[in-house]
Amino acid sequence: MLKRTLGSVSLMAVVFFSVSGGPFSLEGLVADLGPGLALLMIIAVPLVWAVPETLIIAELSSMLPEEGGYYRWVRRAFGPFWGFMNGWTTWLYSLVDLALYPVLFNAYLHWFVPGLSDGWQWLVSLAVIWGATSINLRGALRVGRASVISGIFVVGAFIAMGVLAIPNATHLPWEPFAKPGDGMMSLLAVGLSTAIWNYSGWDNASTVSGEVKDPSRRYPRALFVMLPMITLVYIAAVLPALSATDWTTWQEGGWPAIAAAATGRAGPFIAAWVALAGMVSALALFNALLLGHSRIPLALATDGLLPSFLARTDARGTPRNAVLASALCYSVFALLPFANLVVADVLLYAAALMMELAALIALRRREPELRGAFRIPLGTAGVTALASLPALLLVTLIWLSFRDGEFALPALIGAAGAVALGVPLYRWLARR
Repeated sequence: MLKRTLGSVSLMAVVFFSVSGGPFSLEGLVADLGPGLALLMIIAVPLVWAVPETLIIAELSSMLPEEGGYYRWVRRAFGPFWGFMNGWTTWLYSLVDLALYPVLFNAYLHWFVPGLSDGWQWLVSLAVIWGATSINLRGALRVGRASVISGIFVVGAFIAMGVLAIPNATHLPWEPFAKPGDGMMSLLAVGLSTAIWNYSGWDNASTVSGEVKDPSRRYPRALFVMLPMITLVYIAAVLPALSATDWTTWQEGGWPAIAAAATGRAGPFIAAWVALAGMVSALALFNALLLGHSRIPLALATDGLLPSFLARTDARGTPRNAVLASALCYSVFALLPFANLVVADVLLYAAALMMELAALIALRRREPELRGAFRIPLGTAGVTALASLPALLLVTLIWLSFRDGEFALPALIGAAGAVALGVPLYRWLARR
């Protein structure tokens, strides 16, 4: 039987690592787009994407605080097929997303141990996966506590870097606005995907609502605290560092070198702290996301769409079999070259999110009496307009993807094909 063990602070930390984990990958955004355009995306994307998403997820999680989260919302609104498609799309997204974090761990491990062979990097990736799995097997409370400690360490590293970079500022951080040269439109698809990726995942922790104390109130509260905090962490890291360094030297995985260049005499110490924070963040991201994504097989098994052994819990209330089955899948996919599939990652997540946004509109119309502790102070028409903002941003991303036939278009086609496989899979599972 599931146990409610996650309190407010632990839940906030789990949300932090379900969405962000720190400003990692933003150095690549600056390198691709230029300082001014990257800063504009860091500030504008949460207004158009994250604010509507958090408001809508907050109302859904408050009105239906059930284990399985977003899968349960879509199932209630549109029936078992669309609930399954939402869970299937999210599972595909998680296979891509969680394959990125062992790669991120190795990227920052390189600061301390350069020249690791591919074989060793794969072993390190497995260590990250099964280290996080061992924490998950001890229950949601352990995951929450580990997330709190990890969050303090990671955020502390970037605050220290930002403070020490200020005295070394030599120029305006937003100049030049855009990266000189041609091909900017082809870079915008990847750049916009990176910015969205850094503000996505507000629904991930909803799947453990059955293990949260008073989830109808605490989950919305966690979202409203973490959105401004994550945005401020991004700005506090990127803005001072840009003022104190040459942005043309920035590259993906380059935060330790940036910290060393920005902080003067403290550079070697801060660089090592930031590199270690990258490793801690990668492990904590995998840890928190494994917690959330492993509850989808649990919910599907409870509904009879997957084998019943995946729905069993141990004495701690932990779905051990669902956690172990998820970890095995992620171990296999860690072997595949997913490190550059941010566009596919975002498209899959956005497809699942659109179902959830539509679910709130449908539930508002069909069950107006269904309410939780939080409700968006807008009518159904207002909520529909709010949901259209991230939908329009998604349409823009798809349009940019079609313009970039070399990379983003194959990711779009691959993501659509993978989602379509869910239709025959559901029919087969339903017959069984």
